[in-house]
Formats: sequence, structure tokens, C-alpha cells
Amino acid sequence: MSRTLRASALSAAAALAFVATAAVPAQAAAVGYVRLAHLSPDTPAVDVYLAGVDGSSPKKFPAVGYGVVSQYLPLSEGTYAVAMRGAGAAESTPPVLSTQVTVSGGGAYTVAGVGRNAELGLKVIGDDLGLPSAGKAKVRVVQASVKAPVIDVTTSSGATIASGAAFATTTPYQEVNPGAWKLKLQPQGATTATEVAADCAAGGVYSVLVLDDASGGLKVEVRTDAKGGAVVPAGGVDTGAGGTAHNRTLLISAQVALAVLLTAGMGAWLVRRRRRVVV
Repeated sequence: MSRTLRASALSAAAALAFVATAAVPAQAAAVGYVRLAHLSPDTPAVDVYLAGVDGSSPKKFPAVGYGVVSQYLPLSEGTYAVAMRGAGAAESTPPVLSTQVTVSGGGAYTVAGVGRNAELGLKVIGDDLGLPSAGKAKVRVVQASVKAPVIDVTTSSGATIASGAAFATTTPYQEVNPGAWKLKLQPQGATTATEVAADCAAGGVYSVLVLDDASGGLKVEVRTDAKGGAVVPAGGVDTGAGGTAHNRTLLISAQVALAVLLTAGMGAWLVRRRRRVVV
């Protein structure tokens, strides 16, 4: 093989090696997701702290009020400490409440302040963000209304989402037909019900928060836990895009490799043709 042909072949091999390396994504560290919620109707706003149990990488969420639910935060596997202090209190002040949450790869958790102020507690709620069946939505009820201590929740189509949901509890997820519903909230023992709009798309996972409103009635907030089985953490990227992005990388890499091979082959053919002409 001539020197020029050897150089072309080596260049092609090097380019292919580079492309093959670039096409293999780095092994991502296992992560889980945690969000924070204030679900105690008669508890004032609090500052919430989240940190590793060794005190590393603390995050502060100031003045979190009733009904507030943060977006999910991506966290590496491990155990984390959650502490609540009165809004504006110094960080050195002993927390009003504290707990720990152990995060596993792919897991999702809501750490919530629940109950009346006199018996306030921090509760770690496991969130099931797996896909519902095809053409369905997945919904649960987070009952945070003290004015309606036990409640039934149904959709306008008659599907039951919660039956006898007690204050400070969270129901299991239920699969329902997607759509723009009217949710009927019926407090047990009451003669009147509250109806509110809720729009839940197929493939989505939702939490329906039942809250007390300032006028003495009930209100509902529908939180999207996941879409298409993918969590979208604060400031993050939809984790479901990983497979598509990797396939796109492989396609581009293959195109680059083909171009390199064609270029090397063309160069070698031109060298051979030039030598035949000279002879």
C-alpha cells in the first residue's frame, strides 16, 4: 500500500474511532426527584431547607405558603434532610419540623407539611410517575382541606377518583379517561357539592389538590406530575427525550462516518488514477 493510501486509511480509521466514541453517551449518575409542599391550612408560611444529611449542598425555599407545591428537583441517590422554619427565621434557629427522605434512582417523592398546625407533621409521599394504560390518564387526590374533612371526588363522566378521602391523606392513583372534565367534590355529610374544571391529557399523571379557599369554600388545583412518563424538573430537560436524543446522535455519527469513508475512498481513487496517467 502506498504512503498516500496508508494515510487515507489511517485518517478514516481515526475518524471512525472518534465517531464511535462520541456516539456512546457517558453513563449518567442515577437520580431521583423530590418536590416540597405546604398542605397545612392553618400554618403560616415557612422557609424550607433541603440538604444532604451531612449538610452539603443546602437549598432554601423561602416563605412557602399553604397550597404551594414546588417542581421536582433532580437529586443523586442518597438520603437528604428536610427542615422547616418560620418564614424569615435565622438558619441557626432550630427547625419547627424535620425529616429525611431517601432518594433512589428513578424514584419520585413529595415531602409535605400536612395536618393542622397543632399536630403538624412532615410526610414523605411516594409518587408513581409510571405511564398509564394507552389512551388513559392517571389521577390521584391530595386532600388538604380541613373544612371538608372527608370528601368524595368524581368526574363529570361518573368515574370515581376518590371515595372517603380524609384530611391530610393522599389517595392511590386511578386511571381515568382523559379530557376536560368537571370534577365534583362532595364533602361527606354535606348537601351541596363543589364543581371545578380539570383538564387531564392522555398519558399524563396528575395530582388533584383539594384546598380551603379564603372565602370559606373549597378550591382545586391540578398539578402535572409527569407527561408521557417523563418528569420535567425545575430548570431541567424532559428525561423522556434521552432515547430520541441518543438515536439522533447515532444517526449524525453514522452520516459523518459515511462521509469520512467516501472522502477517503475518493482520495485513494484519485491517487491511483493520477499514477496511471503519469505512467
